[in-house]
Amino acid sequence: MSEVYINSRFVGTIDEPRLFIEKLKEERRRGKLDSNINVYHDEKSDIVEIECGKGRARRPLIVVKEGQPLLTEKHVKQLEKDEISWGDLIKQGVLEYIDAAEEENCYTAFFDSEITPEHTHLEITPLAMLGLASSLVPYANFNQSTRLNAGSKNQKQSLGFYVSNFSLRMDMDVNLLHEPQIPLVQTIMHEISDYDKHPSGQNLIVAIMSYKGYNMEDAIILNRGSIERGLARSSYYRPSIAEELRYAGGLVDEVSIPDKDVKGYKSEKDYRFLEPDGIIYPEAGIKEGDVIIGKTSPPRFLSSLDEYNLASSTRRESSVGVKHGEKGVVDFVLITENEEGNKLVQVRVRDERVPEVGDKFTSRHGQKGVVGLIVPEGDIPFSASGIKPDLIFSPHGIPSRMTIAHLIELVGGKVGALNSRYINGTTFDAEPEEKLRKELLGLGFRENGTETLYNGETGEAYQAKIYIGNMYYLKLKHMVANKLHSRARGPIQLLTRQPTEGRAKEGGLRLGEMEKDTFVAHGASLLLKERFDSDKTIVPVCEGCGLIAVRDEFKNKSYCPVCGDNSEISFIEVSYAFKLILDEFKSLCIYPKLFLKGKY
Repeated sequence: MSEVYINSRFVGTIDEPRLFIEKLKEERRRGKLDSNINVYHDEKSDIVEIECGKGRARRPLIVVKEGQPLLTEKHVKQLEKDEISWGDLIKQGVLEYIDAAEEENCYTAFFDSEITPEHTHLEITPLAMLGLASSLVPYANFNQSTRLNAGSKNQKQSLGFYVSNFSLRMDMDVNLLHEPQIPLVQTIMHEISDYDKHPSGQNLIVAIMSYKGYNMEDAIILNRGSIERGLARSSYYRPSIAEELRYAGGLVDEVSIPDKDVKGYKSEKDYRFLEPDGIIYPEAGIKEGDVIIGKTSPPRFLSSLDEYNLASSTRRESSVGVKHGEKGVVDFVLITENEEGNKLVQVRVRDERVPEVGDKFTSRHGQKGVVGLIVPEGDIPFSASGIKPDLIFSPHGIPSRMTIAHLIELVGGKVGALNSRYINGTTFDAEPEEKLRKELLGLGFRENGTETLYNGETGEAYQAKIYIGNMYYLKLKHMVANKLHSRARGPIQLLTRQPTEGRAKEGGLRLGEMEKDTFVAHGASLLLKERFDSDKTIVPVCEGCGLIAVRDEFKNKSYCPVCGDNSEISFIEVSYAFKLILDEFKSLCIYPKLFLKGKY
């Protein structure tokens, strides 16, 4: 007796599970049952599970009967002529959608040449097991699965030509690569997805070698000459928005150059780029502190009606300025209306980004790394034919990560560049490595992709042969210019009096227990004195009851709310967070008594 569950709910028992499942599948293929139904037989616990719920990942496979796929040449020709559609093939039972559970009972062949009488299904194409980004990775079947995952994630973070009407759009936080290229080593998915319309990388010459230790731990080295010729240059766009809001009592914001009597007026220098309408002009070069859109708002709190008369003179400054740590050129100014019909001003700022030390690059195989050194072109190693690499990649990133496709792409790119053709690197169906090697040999190069390189500084030949070729590299959106952050003193939080958090708020850098240990190990323990008093405060403490007393600056006296005026009060240095926890204890009716020592 086998138990049957529908969507994990017990519905009954059956005697012959195999017969039952075969019948069910047959009815589904005939179209009598919905194609959304999947069935799974767990032979160990003798349970039949039927699933028809939403939100399952399912994939299409070709049905195989008695060693023959049901999809025939006739079907393919009909599909090419648009006589039948995908839906028709599912209705006819030629294709069916399989979920993760039913897949356990299937035996799927990759290619029709591999089909045996035991097979139940055939892959439409083995590439279909991958998503869009993963199927863009060439020779992906030569990579370790986790690296393929990383490679597909990295492609989503790369800079490229994201949309052709970018100049008309006000997108938040956008990067645009100046001269994107399509890869030399492609997959079939590049063609299907129209990748040439939105490329996101460049074909570089990559040499795999160590160079003075500057490409340790995944770092890469760039050729300054390549950067000066425009390698991986990009623009960063960010819009600023101001709108004239309406408030109770008929008061409104106003976009204009603020008058000098406005509360919070900055300085004439900050408003120097504003035109008479209070908005900056295009192509103005701006930096931190400059005002982009001048704006004044009515006073925040109107306590009585008398203040309505003064409203015009007591307006406050609420202009939009350049954020902390940013700079750029005004690219585009848009004046329009919001939903309520009030004036809305949007100003887009662009900033040219040239690759610098610390910017992040990656190949399509999850081999990401940051720039460790930019070498002058005269010092970069060169080959006998005078070819200099744009990028030097460390050899230590290959053995542990097993990204063999990274190496094959290098040879493939080299063949493609020399023979001026694109290389097909489709997963499971690529041009074989042997063919590439033969072609490279025929072009007068070593078949293994290595060349003799010469030291750019001394002109001596390197003893080792260096693996060098062409490769598609991506620049990622993680750039130093967006992350560089430091602070001396600055804004603090109201509650804890500790520095604010995050780069945007000009926040502090947190020093934890482990960082403290490194300072002590370096013998720089006096740094801790400075680091651990970000919320240092001086509090009056009553020596009688041990509670925090009150300091009245107006009357210039201190007293204890419990013991009165005649108690002895001392001023001690504590962290403000400690004073807060004492208050917290009091609220829980716990008496936090402080005993002062070492006073005398």
